[in-house]
Amino acid sequence: MTPEIPDVLGELAALLMKNAAPGVPDAERASDLGLSAQLLLILAETWDCQAHILVEENRAVRDLLGETGADADLHLSVLQAENSRLRTALVERQAAAEAAGDTALQGRIWAELVASTERRRLSTSPV
Repeated sequence: MTPEIPDVLGELAALLMKNAAPGVPDAERASDLGLSAQLLLILAETWDCQAHILVEENRAVRDLLGETGADADLHLSVLQAENSRLRTALVERQAAAEAAGDTALQGRIWAELVASTERRRLSTSPV
């Protein structure tokens, strides 16, 4: 997720502390608390499925790259680092496929990118 969940939680904590102070205008407090509630709902949904999404994506990209292996460590930080490594390699593979005119591989890569976008779509997304 971008921004990262710990960063968003830190911002939410700051908003909550600010709004606990006396003298915050009612409209500002209501706006901040409404935003905080929405962000917490999004974070809850994202947090619940993040490991699953990363494992699926890593598996699919490894397949496109012809790599073997699996994610042994399921810590989100480790999964995300591997996802970033694989996506960097996928960009290089896409460029090589374009240079070689390998439209079949390009199609498979684009299909995975579409699937990746779908995996990350939130239930509240309008599209």
